[in-house]
Amino acid sequence: MSELQPADIYTEPHPVDFDTLANLGPLRAMAGVWEGTRGLDVKPKAEGPKKQAYVERISLQPIDPVTNGPQLLYGLRYHTHITKPDQVKTYHEQVGYWLWEPATGAVVHTLTIPRGQTAMAAGTAAPDATRFTLQSTQGHEHWGICSTPFLETNFRTVGFTITVQIHEDGSWGYEEDTVLMIRGQDQPFHHTDRNLLRRVAAPTPNPLVRPA
Repeated sequence: MSELQPADIYTEPHPVDFDTLANLGPLRAMAGVWEGTRGLDVKPKAEGPKKQAYVERISLQPIDPVTNGPQLLYGLRYHTHITKPDQVKTYHEQVGYWLWEPATGAVVHTLTIPRGQTAMAAGTAAPDATRFTLQSTQGHEHWGICSTPFLETNFRTVGFTITVQIHEDGSWGYEEDTVLMIRGQDQPFHHTDRNLLRRVAAPTPNPLVRPA
């Protein structure tokens, strides 16, 4: 994804609409608190791939507009918490941002997990898109993946793709493919996840538009 760089890299855009919810483009439908009860994770085990069902709760809340000089971004701060069915122990946790750049149509997804890994994936979409795909590749100058030495040596993540689908009934789902090179195996392993999410609470307006 290439961008035309402006001559003036310091002057911020003016005026800026501070209502993030009104300016999220394809991310607008994802704002709020969501639950999914039919998640499916296909993960690597010594004996081969294992399927695991999971239950997910994710909160995506609007942040104030962000500027990098002339660049303007609107976004959602998110926290994902996942358990196995009928358990309380955390199975997976993830934090980060979903960002939308109206000027270029860029969608950016940042993720950090407490296993010691962070990544940034990106793609492009129309403001009214109901389906979009983002990708991250290890070693990419911009949209890359960084892992701890243990993960890098034994379960090296070389690629990550996420596809989001917004449905007419207001729900949305995702499919993820995390490509791993596992020590002792010649072929890449596709660690996949998918779930369907339904809103359980509306989003909270970003701080600049909340009532005083």
